[in-house]
Amino acid sequence: MKESVTVEIFIIGNEILNGEIQDTNTYWLSKEITAMGGHVSRGTVLRDDLDCIATELRAAMDRGARVIFTSGGLGPTADDLTLAAVAKCVRKELRLDTKAQQMIKESYDALFDKGILAQGGLTPAREKMAWLPQDSIPLYNSVGTAPCSLLHAEQAVFISLPGIPKELKGIFNSSLQPFLQETFRGGISVMHTITVCCNDESLLEPVLTRVVPAHPDVYIKSLATMPGETPELDITLTAVGSDRASLVSLIGLALQDLTKGFSDLGFVCRNKYTKGFDQL
Repeated sequence: MKESVTVEIFIIGNEILNGEIQDTNTYWLSKEITAMGGHVSRGTVLRDDLDCIATELRAAMDRGARVIFTSGGLGPTADDLTLAAVAKCVRKELRLDTKAQQMIKESYDALFDKGILAQGGLTPAREKMAWLPQDSIPLYNSVGTAPCSLLHAEQAVFISLPGIPKELKGIFNSSLQPFLQETFRGGISVMHTITVCCNDESLLEPVLTRVVPAHPDVYIKSLATMPGETPELDITLTAVGSDRASLVSLIGLALQDLTKGFSDLGFVCRNKYTKGFDQL
């Protein structure tokens, strides 16, 4: 029997321990990880204390955790210390990541264009979110502004997610899926995300109900929002296996069925994000 991947979860924020906000992320992450076959051995809540966070993360590594999730502390303010703590834990420097920087700029520009913010672009505070531990991989946040950070260090992998549940779930169900599928289910993975110009997931359900069972080897996930909350919805397609070309083909066929179905209903689709296609 394949040994389960050991996971620890760290929820970071004074607001949790002060009783201002209830932690729902531990419950949700534990449920999702367990469903994929992972073993959550411990969940911990910590204050915004650089040395404390770094010490506890190192202790998780010493206990043999293979995947270490953090939630919270990725924002633009001085008390958002999670990435600095991860860097200290693994003895790496924080470095400005240009891909993360571009992701953040595009997110703020989009919010400005929609009239949600009075200013787009980067500021020193916003750019702070692009300073990641050396060798980290930034993962796109389709819901908010702070990218996820993924870092391989020694025997462990650190996944630093935003604390806002909606953002955490959005990243987990989209840009983090290739890593999750490879780690917990084995093999290699490819992913493609499309954006559909529709603000009501129920209108897309007839197509999803038909296409999902027709492509059982492709994990198809719609990132639902409240009806009318945004003018668009994202849908991710992920496939896991041993042959990348075959996986790309599987996703291509499912994508063709989805886009045709949405088009027949009058909805416009556009490509948003891919992972693994450029390695063919």
